[in-house]
Amino acid sequence: MDNLEKQLICPICLEMFTKPVVILPCQHNLCRKCANDIFQASNPLWQSRGSSSVSSGGRFRCPSCRHEVVLDRHGVYGLQRNLLVENIIDIYKQESSRPLNTKSEQHLMCEEHEDEKINIYCLTCETPTCSMCKVFGAHKDCEVAPLTSIYKRQKSELSDGIAMLVAGNDRIQAIITQMEEICKSVEDNSRRQKQLLSQRFDSLYNILEERKKELLQSITRQQDEKLQYVRGLIRQHGDHLEVTSKLVESSIQSMDEPQMAAFLQHAKELIKKITDMSKVSTIDRPDPGYENMDHFSVNVDYVSEMLRTIDFHSVASGEEEEDLLDTEEGETVLEEEKSEPTDGH
Repeated sequence: MDNLEKQLICPICLEMFTKPVVILPCQHNLCRKCANDIFQASNPLWQSRGSSSVSSGGRFRCPSCRHEVVLDRHGVYGLQRNLLVENIIDIYKQESSRPLNTKSEQHLMCEEHEDEKINIYCLTCETPTCSMCKVFGAHKDCEVAPLTSIYKRQKSELSDGIAMLVAGNDRIQAIITQMEEICKSVEDNSRRQKQLLSQRFDSLYNILEERKKELLQSITRQQDEKLQYVRGLIRQHGDHLEVTSKLVESSIQSMDEPQMAAFLQHAKELIKKITDMSKVSTIDRPDPGYENMDHFSVNVDYVSEMLRTIDFHSVASGEEEEDLLDTEEGETVLEEEKSEPTDGH
């Protein structure tokens, strides 16, 4: 019977279960009243059954295994009754000579008066004692109270303390869960912002690369134009040089002619050709500095300084998409500017 009674003790009030007895999802049992006390302490804003407003349920933790119990709007009244335990309590009550809700224990005897049971509580010394100690002993000048009343009061205080600790633990667990969610949100938001930052820098890289390609093409175009012009002049001068070389050779051969009549037959024509070639010798050639390409230099100092000042700025949750649109519009403007003709500077 003693072992059976130990199995019928509520972990909250430390008394035998008081009907109705409810069974939790974790299969542990509680007095409905004790379960309601814990539930109310863990959910102070929950409306009682008599309230006209609709409640959304709540939760608390089993005092035996710390399993979280989630309740609907009916609160602890929605928990299933454990009729088996209630029947066992009834059988135990019939078989036991003691009244229900009393514990199996031997009466403690006073150490000073061995034949006297400890039946009162000394409020002054805060210790249990016997009536003889109050009348003749060490507690005769102390204030005392019935042992039963002090027993019930302190057991009630202990029960309330347990309920407060359980409720406090639930609140701490809720705070821990909330902070874990904050950590997850921080990681998710950081990952998202890193991705956005990388995308925007990649966009800048693409703009710079495209602009670099266009400017290099401008240099290449003028390079080809200048080379084509100069090489054309080289071909003209080469042709002129070939003609004059042949004319010089013919003139030297005429100079070696011993016969005056034969010499005079060709001399006039050679002189005329030489005169004509002298006039043609003023062939175009590039102006001084034509080879210079310094006008294709670019000043990127202000751009470099602007890039060095890139930093984060606060964007409200609803403004981030607008900021992204502004960035895309800015990139479009840059694209349009790049498409305009350039003079090389």
